[in-house]
Amino acid sequence: MTQTTPLIQPDRDQDATTIHLVTADGFDDFAKGLSASQRSALAAQKFAGKSGQKAIVSDGDGWFAACGVSDPESLTSWSLSSLAGSLPEGTYRLAKGKPGLALHGWQTAQYTFTRYKKPKEPIGPRVLLTKDVKAIEPAIAEAEADMLVRDLVNTPAEDMGPAALEAECDKLAKAYSATLKVTKGDALESGYPMVHAVGRAAERKHAPRIMHLEWGKEGDPVLALVGKGVCFDSGGLDIKPAAGMRLMKKDMGGAAHAIALARLVMGAGLKVKLHLYIPAVENAIAGNAFRPGDILSSRKGLTVEIGNTDAEGRLILGDALTRASEDNPDLIIDFATLTGAARVALGPDLPALMTREDATADALIAAGKACGDEPWRLPLPDAYRDYLNSDVADLGNISGNPYAGASVAGLFLDKFVGEDIDWAHFDTFAWRPSTKPGRSKGGAALGLRASWHMLQERFG
Repeated sequence: MTQTTPLIQPDRDQDATTIHLVTADGFDDFAKGLSASQRSALAAQKFAGKSGQKAIVSDGDGWFAACGVSDPESLTSWSLSSLAGSLPEGTYRLAKGKPGLALHGWQTAQYTFTRYKKPKEPIGPRVLLTKDVKAIEPAIAEAEADMLVRDLVNTPAEDMGPAALEAECDKLAKAYSATLKVTKGDALESGYPMVHAVGRAAERKHAPRIMHLEWGKEGDPVLALVGKGVCFDSGGLDIKPAAGMRLMKKDMGGAAHAIALARLVMGAGLKVKLHLYIPAVENAIAGNAFRPGDILSSRKGLTVEIGNTDAEGRLILGDALTRASEDNPDLIIDFATLTGAARVALGPDLPALMTREDATADALIAAGKACGDEPWRLPLPDAYRDYLNSDVADLGNISGNPYAGASVAGLFLDKFVGEDIDWAHFDTFAWRPSTKPGRSKGGAALGLRASWHMLQERFG
């Protein structure tokens, strides 16, 4: 999405259309202050102040908008989204109160993915004014990060391959004076052998690589972000059926989340030493593809027996998490579209969260609840570690049974995270199968805002 006009602007008493926030309980009092024709207009639009309802009402030479909310004094991220997505182009202000969290959904409700298809009747920006000037810049940054995830995930694999993810990291590095190191192709064999094995079957222009962006001052707490960048997943030799392959452009959704979160961290000048790792591959099929039964070496020195080539994301993350651990970080957060089991357990809207530390899980869940991006914790049970046992290698990349697939994948990753390191893993869908106010169908940021709000609390 290319947006040149800020959708949130300071209120300097300029001309604007008024938005009245109305509750179901307060509707009668609100209606008493209106004319008979205005009350009729509300009735015709079946507006009764219920949350999510909206209406436009004539008012002399102009008009005002009404929006149903549950609590005008405590708006959620999505309280104004339905209205923002349907209003005409123009400038608006609330009659009373501050928009607060609703600044986010006001912006994301206006998201459209236009790279390949332009809207037939484009609508200009709907700008919301606020007296809370300090809230504007952070709200814009957060919404832009959310929409960056959508843009990256919505872009098909031919235009969002490993090289394109490298270009996104390069753009970040240049924007924030960070350093970027890229290891790719056969150079991966010695340092990142699992990244190389998964990606080596792709054609040359989609050659595997790992990006390492570094930013911040030495001596500040070390934060490592890792994102799974499988730009397309055919399943490898354990090929997916057509239906399972259809959305696999989104298998780099973890990388999109990590890149967007890194941008928030650097843009806000958070007092951390940041390391961003993006292993980027295409899991393709060719004569040199890795095979079921192969035993791969890893950066950590562990050997991994391949039970299924379609469980490739955990392999590239294993090498990246090992490298991230070498920075002795205070915290590692990784994002990955890792398992179908997480979606079976939690559906599309709740990202699965796994952590070693209860306090870290509690902080992420609390931050997510507060901003409307709630994760749901799944366990990393010691009782299931032997599910990854192999007769011929240090561990297998899949379990021999169908149970607890998301947690077993998390336990695989845990093997590659350094001892005593605080680590959080998001198994995120990165996709929304249907539209909700402020949240369009397609690529989706799930777990991004929870992480960002937690990081501000922890390191701000």
